[in-house]
Amino acid sequence: FTDLVLETWDLQYERNGREHRTAEVGCQQLVVRRGQPFTITLHFSGRSYEEGVDKLAFNVETGPCPIETSGTRSHFAVSDFPEESGWSAVIQEQEEGSLSVSLCSPTDARVGRYSLTLETSTGYQGTSCHIGDFVLLFNAWHPEDTVFLREEDERREYVLSQEGLIYQGSRDYITSTPWNFGQFEEDILSICLNLLDTNPKFLRDQNRDCSRRNDPVYIGRVVSAMVNCNDEDRGVLAGRWDNNYEDGMSPMAWIGSVDILKRWKNFGCQPVKYGQCWVFAAVACTVMRCLGIPSRVVTNYNSAHDTNGNLVIDRYLSETGEEERRSRDMIWNFHCWVESWMARPDLGSVYDGWQALDPTPQEKSEGVFCCGPAPVKAIKEGDLQLKYDIPFVFAEVNADVVYWVVKSDGTQKKSTHSSVVGKNISTKSVGRDSREDITHTYKYPEGSDKEREVFEKAERETRSLREEEEGLHLKIKLSEGANNGSDFDVFAFINNNTDTERACRLMICARTASYNGTVGPQCGMKDLLNITIGPWEENRVPLRILYEKYGEHLTQDNIIKVVALLTEYQTGDVIVAVRDVYIQNPEIKIRILGEPMQNRKLVAEVSLVNPLSVPLNNCVFVVDGSGLTNGQQTKELEEPVEPQAVAKFRLDFVPSQSGLHKLMVDFESDKLTGVKGYRNVIIAPQP
Repeated sequence: FTDLVLETWDLQYERNGREHRTAEVGCQQLVVRRGQPFTITLHFSGRSYEEGVDKLAFNVETGPCPIETSGTRSHFAVSDFPEESGWSAVIQEQEEGSLSVSLCSPTDARVGRYSLTLETSTGYQGTSCHIGDFVLLFNAWHPEDTVFLREEDERREYVLSQEGLIYQGSRDYITSTPWNFGQFEEDILSICLNLLDTNPKFLRDQNRDCSRRNDPVYIGRVVSAMVNCNDEDRGVLAGRWDNNYEDGMSPMAWIGSVDILKRWKNFGCQPVKYGQCWVFAAVACTVMRCLGIPSRVVTNYNSAHDTNGNLVIDRYLSETGEEERRSRDMIWNFHCWVESWMARPDLGSVYDGWQALDPTPQEKSEGVFCCGPAPVKAIKEGDLQLKYDIPFVFAEVNADVVYWVVKSDGTQKKSTHSSVVGKNISTKSVGRDSREDITHTYKYPEGSDKEREVFEKAERETRSLREEEEGLHLKIKLSEGANNGSDFDVFAFINNNTDTERACRLMICARTASYNGTVGPQCGMKDLLNITIGPWEENRVPLRILYEKYGEHLTQDNIIKVVALLTEYQTGDVIVAVRDVYIQNPEIKIRILGEPMQNRKLVAEVSLVNPLSVPLNNCVFVVDGSGLTNGQQTKELEEPVEPQAVAKFRLDFVPSQSGLHKLMVDFESDKLTGVKGYRNVIIAPQP
């Protein structure tokens, strides 16, 4: 027999991409999921493959130092049936001069970029030929993969969906902002793989790092550390919370992850300025979905940052409601992190499922700014000793808040205040644009026996701060929506649930604030020295908040923090109430003109009314949408937009993919920033 000569080959990008649900990655490359067969075709010249005469074998290698024992290299011969535990190659069909071979990786293979080599031998003669590279991803569709997710609609949302909603605002006024994850957009896969190769663990020990890339727990921890740059590890994003963003992008202006990851790559892996929690979480979610790990962004309202680990957040207020001294412990209006779905063989199957991963740099874990994966189940059960970082996340959703009122003589009075931390934990619903409340996955119902049990397990006294039904009560309520540019009222409601008249002082004060709890100047105040409330009566005290007072100082988070202190003269007791008022931006209107069809021109008409009493200068619209706009489109308006006038423009675009997509818009100007809007568009397939 003459030697078998390989002439050409076909890696069947399209067919494999379709079968492995990676077709959208595009760019002539082979991207497959582990544990699932993929097909390649070999064409020989001169003569066909003869079974029994010709021997065929493949080599797959990943990483800079591939070794069989590390799982980063495998040599396997063509056989009659698939190998259960390792790589395998099986002949599917043979035609004149060509051969279809089905290759399959084990379900615990290392993910990443592989090179594929074919070895042919006839008798003693052998040749080898490099036939291409491919990328191997985690496989949420395979029951034996550690990221296996049972429901198809969940896999679609948490692995394949390139867009979503992130919840912001405040506990009493939850808002959603659209986000373009864009994990299949051009270049993103190679940037995510590059991120794994930039991480310090890889640089320290390349062989060990690559050999651990079969484990989503390890990958999650690496991604959590690499999305922030606090370890001088060439991480993706620099965080900033002080409202000075002139030398970069304001965290509120981003509308998707693609722009951020591309900037990181284009600037030689220098950190991109600037991120805050939802930006860190959304970028981590993009990277995890890109690698095939089911992931979602979650928002915790009234999130505690407990620096000393005592599960108590102490706040100090003066008698006029001003912060007396800065405590490193903070309550954030909301805080976002990522949940990723994976098994935890290192902990036991009871902890399989959603794991909290927090890429926002807050505290170090094993010497590095990262957090998780922490099994949500372990947080609920108070199992603080398990890996990783459960005490920190437990505190974020469970810490007690104690307000100390510092009197003019320096004495401190502990105020009564109901439990406020860890409310309305939210994520986007599967397949719908509505909010799913997942608080019950993190904690038992408040006040239940089970909740107390978990607390005792977490080694601390049960809450001393249960609201007494009797006595005085204080609540802050909002009249109607608070719109940017308008004046509005907040009300302090005082209830006297006793049989005797009470004499009190009420101090109510409003300040602009950032979502991480820091406050700015005062924009409204009332100090009523003698309020008398009869038995079983309710008093309502209004405070008018004027745009001319708050407009100048409103941060881009659009939050006004209202604090009320009620002091009872007879006992000296102090009651504190706090409410975060979210100032609503105007709505962005989006009209679609034309029939939405793949590869056919569409027009979007985008408009917004200036609600302020001053003109808006330097107005910019940014439009984005995976499968719709082919990257971000920016439109700068030449003229200022006068008060009550309409800012508008038209955008032509050609959708490249059919199906449901979100067209997302961000509006920036000198006085009105981070205004978001989106419109769902269903694109018909090309006939």
